Amino acid sequence: MVSLRFATMPPQLPWLETEDPFPAPATAWGHDDPAPGLLAAGGALDVLHLCAAYAQGTFPWYGPGQPILWWAPDPRMVLPVSEFRLHRSLRKTLQTFRTQDHCEIRVDHAFKEVITACASKEREGQAGTWIVPEMVEAYTRLHAAGHAHSVETWIHGELAGGLYCVALGRAVFGESMFAHATDASKIALSALVALCRHHGVSMIDCQQNTGHLAFLGGREIARTEFLAHVERARNEPPLTWAFDPVYWNALLPTLAPKA
Repeated sequence: MVSLRFATMPPQLPWLETEDPFPAPATAWGHDDPAPGLLAAGGALDVLHLCAAYAQGTFPWYGPGQPILWWAPDPRMVLPVSEFRLHRSLRKTLQTFRTQDHCEIRVDHAFKEVITACASKEREGQAGTWIVPEMVEAYTRLHAAGHAHSVETWIHGELAGGLYCVALGRAVFGESMFAHATDASKIALSALVALCRHHGVSMIDCQQNTGHLAFLGGREIARTEFLAHVERARNEPPLTWAFDPVYWNALLPTLAPKA
């Protein structure tokens, strides 16, 4: 959950009415300000506003009882798909998963269930969730409009884990993950990486730095570099959001697929 407590008077933060455009990302609060990367407050979470925000590398993140807060951090955490680190234990997990008939990856099969599970997940160091009910409904509408997607790990016909993301063209923005079974979220992330590699997507936005993402190959890049990537990628033809088991070859090229 986002915490905004200021020891001194913070710099003026733009308040957005529903008809207002987003400020330029370069005007977001800097490293010496109380909340680096904070760009604006207010506005709306409808499909048009969300698409406009992501098109300029901006995303909403706020907690219960707060107004909508919009962020454009610098640097930006991304996962270059060519640098994804498939550590030995995860490789073994994927090899087993890929060869089991009761294991499968589904895309956009249970989006509402995925985002709801992400919202209810307890996270270390957080007293609540930033995926408030308004966000769940907003991203569900974004999914219905074709701009938000879920990648899901299914085991024995049950949803075991997954993630959801936003996509504009071939600009892919990761949002959140959950797991009900060991490594189920990592399997879903691996599937997203394989899907992106197949379609020529160069990186997945991770928004903010975490040790978990860094362990898997995520790294920070300058906001200007990230925005240049978004501008190029969002104008490219969109991905086909479906997972073919052959996509595992991008990560496990020496493993024969199951019959």
